[in-house]
Parts: sequence; C-alpha cells; structure tokens
Amino acid sequence: MTQLPPDTQEMLDSLRAAVAETLERKRRLGQYAVFWQDGKPVLIGEDAPRYPEDAKGPDRSQ
Repeated sequence: MTQLPPDTQEMLDSLRAAVAETLERKRRLGQYAVFWQDGKPVLIGEDAPRYPEDAKGPDRSQ
C-alpha cells in the first residue's frame, strides 16, 4: 500500500471514524444500513426489507 500524505491520511481517518460512528448509531437505534456491493445495493440490519424493491415504497404508477 502506498503512503498517503499526512493531511490526506487525516481526512481518510476522519471519514472512516464518521462512517463507523453513524453505522453504530443506526445499529443501536435498530435501523438498517444500505451498502453498495458488486454493483447492487445491500441492505443490512434486523429491520431491513428483504429485497431492495421493498425499500422503494408504494408503486405510484397507477
């Protein structure tokens, strides 16, 4: 792995800490999280819809 400039590493560490804090808060609140993996959204958590289509809400095309 290449060495990043110190200011860039500090920004990256800050972003990683913010993401970890947010995911932990969502876990404590019982909320699911959405990740992008292999070109598709992945929903993780106890209350996550079984399929991403379930998360879109009601069909308003009618």
